[in-house]
Amino acid sequence: MSFLSRAMAVVMLALPTFALADTFVFTAIPDADESRLQQRFGKVADYLSEQLNVDVQYIPVKSYAAAITAFRNDQVQLAWFGGLSGVQARRLVPDSEALAQGYEDQFFKSYFIAHESAGMEAGESLSDALKGKTFTFGSKGSTSGRLMPEFYLREQFGAAPEEIFSRVGFSGDHSRTIAQVQSGAYQIGAVNFAVWEKELEEGKIDTNKVKVIWTTPTYPDYQWTIRGDVDARFGAGFKEKVRQVLLNMNDPDLLASFPRKSFVPASNDDYGPIESTAKAIGLLD
Repeated sequence: MSFLSRAMAVVMLALPTFALADTFVFTAIPDADESRLQQRFGKVADYLSEQLNVDVQYIPVKSYAAAITAFRNDQVQLAWFGGLSGVQARRLVPDSEALAQGYEDQFFKSYFIAHESAGMEAGESLSDALKGKTFTFGSKGSTSGRLMPEFYLREQFGAAPEEIFSRVGFSGDHSRTIAQVQSGAYQIGAVNFAVWEKELEEGKIDTNKVKVIWTTPTYPDYQWTIRGDVDARFGAGFKEKVRQVLLNMNDPDLLASFPRKSFVPASNDDYGPIESTAKAIGLLD
């Protein structure tokens, strides 16, 4: 083997195991534990491959930032993003487009949850009793686990979270937020309502230890975003075909993977409020 061949072999071994050029690749922000994500989105990859008549691969990522980076670098061409991560990704890739959102994502919401030791009761507004408690967000880049909860905290108290709470953390995902508040590691947390409802349904939440104390107003959130150059790569009309395949997804088992009742059309303009909020609290330039 020549020196050049050996060098190329070393480079190839060092590269991440992303798919071949003729494979359509997607990812999803890691809003729950990785094993559940692999199970959820492996089935979606099979559905997309059958409907689009191309090889489709799901690639897991470790963080919201990693999902955005993979999208920017064309390691994935499609992503299931949250509201904020979708805005961030589309700002980095010209002509990228939000294609579809879950029916529920038109009016998403966050729950503020509390450990029983906090002595908090459910209310229609954020209580001054929150002050001085320990608090955890989800991921730093999460719309429902950070952006919108922080927006409403600042709106209510006129202060940054670090000035409201005695300690502020970032759990990394919604499942961990629930687990950390349920264990008492944090007294209060902010969580995606859909993850809470799903884990409650699955019997994973002990309501004697943790409960919902406030629900935010609704806002737009998760969506499928696609790169603007997919037609050049996969053929004219491919982007529109992906949109229709997503909108036509009606298998209850597949939809339960998200979980959503259906997908509806989305556009970049739908996420203007998210972009404005992110700018207002300093998460975007």
